[in-house]
This record gives sequence, C-alpha cells and structure tokens, in this order.
Amino acid sequence: MFLELPTSHHIPLSWLLANACPPIKYRLATEVFPGVLDAAKLEALRTEIDGYPGIRQVVRKQKDTGIWGGNLLGVSPNKTLGIKDVGTFHQFRRLVELGISPNARPFRLASRLLYRLLSRDEDPKLLFEYQKYFVAEIGTEPWIREIVREAAATALAHAGQGEDPRVRGAAHRIANMVSQFLRSELAENPFARSGRAWVLSPQAYPPTVFSVTLLAYLPAVQRERAGLVERLGGYLGNPAPKKAFSVACGKRQLKPNFLLLGDPVHVTAAGHTDDLPFALHWMEILARLGVLQRSASAAKIWTRLLKDCDREGVWHPKNLRGLPKPASLWAYHAMPLEVDTKRAEARQTDVTFRMALIARLAGWDLTSS
Repeated sequence: MFLELPTSHHIPLSWLLANACPPIKYRLATEVFPGVLDAAKLEALRTEIDGYPGIRQVVRKQKDTGIWGGNLLGVSPNKTLGIKDVGTFHQFRRLVELGISPNARPFRLASRLLYRLLSRDEDPKLLFEYQKYFVAEIGTEPWIREIVREAAATALAHAGQGEDPRVRGAAHRIANMVSQFLRSELAENPFARSGRAWVLSPQAYPPTVFSVTLLAYLPAVQRERAGLVERLGGYLGNPAPKKAFSVACGKRQLKPNFLLLGDPVHVTAAGHTDDLPFALHWMEILARLGVLQRSASAAKIWTRLLKDCDREGVWHPKNLRGLPKPASLWAYHAMPLEVDTKRAEARQTDVTFRMALIARLAGWDLTSS
C-alpha cells in the first residue's frame, strides 16, 4: 500500500545557517544544498567541527584499542553484561554524523577494529561484552558474531566505506539471508513455542536495525537487489506484532530489541510519537532505501511535524523547553547533533535539519528562504 506524502518541502536555509551548530551547517551545505557555501566557508566550518564540543565528548571516551565503553552493542546500561556506557558501534556512528574527518585518529582506530570484527577472526576477546556470559553456551557464539558483523558492516558503510569489497561482500551475504526469510512462510509467523514462552524460530533471519541501515547506505547494492528492497519496504510498512518473544541462544534466552518484525515506530492517530529522534532517524533510513511512502507511521508523523512548523518552515512546537526526549537510544548517534540547549533556536535546529535531509533523500522538490 502506497500512502500519500508531499512531493515538495520548504527549508529555512538562512535560518539554519544562522542558528545551527557547525556539523549541521556543514551537512546542510554538502548533503541538502550542495554549493550553497563556497570552498572557503566550507573549510572554515571543517575547522569549527574539529573543535566542536560534541566531538570532544565522544573522542575522550575512546580507548587506544578503538573501543568505547568496553562494549560493542550497548545502547543503555546493562548490569548483566556489565555495560555502563554507550558502545563502540554507536559512538563511531555518532562521530560520522558529527562530521569528523576520516583522517582523524579516533576514526582510524575504530575503523581498524571494525574491519577486524567484520572478518572471520574467532578471537574470543572480540566478543567483548558477550565473552564472559555467553561464550560457554553452545549455539550462542555464532549468533552473536553474526550480529556483530552486521553492526560492523553497517558502521563502515555509514562512514562512506561501502565500496570496500569486505563491506559489499558482507552486505550481499546478509541480504541473501534476509531475502530468504522474507520469501518464506516464517515472515508471516516467525515464532515457536518454548515451554510457556514464545521464541524466534531458529530458522528465522528477520531484518535488524543494522541490516536495514546497511542496505540504506549502499545505493549500489540496492540497485542490484531491487526486489529485496521492494519486499523489505512492504514488510517494514506492516505493524509489528505485539507478542513478547526472545531468542534462544544455548540454554539462555535473549531479548534483543534490534530485531525488526514490522514497523518499529509507535505513533498515535494524531501523529504524535513517544520517540521523535528515532522516528526521524527511521524516516531517513526509509528515504535512503526509497520506501518512505510504504510507511503509514511516516505519513502520520510528517503531517504532525508540518503542523508544528512556522511559516518559514522552522520546527516550532508549543511549549518547547528542551530537546525531544528519546524513548530508546537507537538514534543516539544521529540526534541531537546540537549540544547547546540553552538557546531556544538550538532546540529547533536538529528536527528542522532532519526534515530537510529526509525531503532531499526522498527526492522531493525543495525551496528555501
């Protein structure tokens, strides 16, 4: 089912260039309106980005091994796994979103680790947070390593390294498994009974936040796997099942919240969502895949966002006293890019910029003021 979305969008370009932080200004001038700033101004912005507090906050937490927080997948504290801070995949992607130079030392250290994770290196130490608790469980380690490789490939593709044969090879292998799942009967009912609980069928390989994002950042692979992208758009446009389930790994049952069994965005009939940062991030991913029009939640949220914009196109909802609060941290890397929350304008720039980026990625006609 295709839903009605606009085909044009007005962007308050002058307002964003006057009020946004350096990373947003730079991305606005390179991704949304290329050529709006000359080379000298772009270079000046690059210098500002290098000293941006948001980047320094992330860089100072990185270890010389390239790792953050002593873990890979952590998005929130987890006593069982010993996770106290956001993990490596998310911190690396945050640096990418903030516009760090690919030649910067933190970027190179992390990339080296990510390529090693992407390989078939069976070093137990590469399990990081899962090494202590799950390595002894039969059947657990292969599943964990597969998810880790997905996430590593996604981070590298997001960083613009999608042409590397190792990343492309991983993407095609993951695409094959997701495609097989979407073509099977398991796509309709991927659950199996385990005692009184429901678990994901061992044969099921549903898409994840990582695999969908990986495809989103690889346009060449999308063109080669057009049928898969079409099926994926339809699958992710359906409501996700409300049934509680887990994944059986050895004798343990994990509850990974990165598995996707439908639309992951919760939205009311009026277009309100409990997690605007993630909703915007998800809409960007769908726009990169070219399937934004398949999402019922996206149409509702976009309508709500437009109602909350002023005449110039600036996102300006009533009683905005702070940045939009996330219900989860799956959009941690993307929002907010702005670290100054004292200025009223600074609370509006992230959403206003994301709307502009989504409109550009969706191929809509853009006007600016």
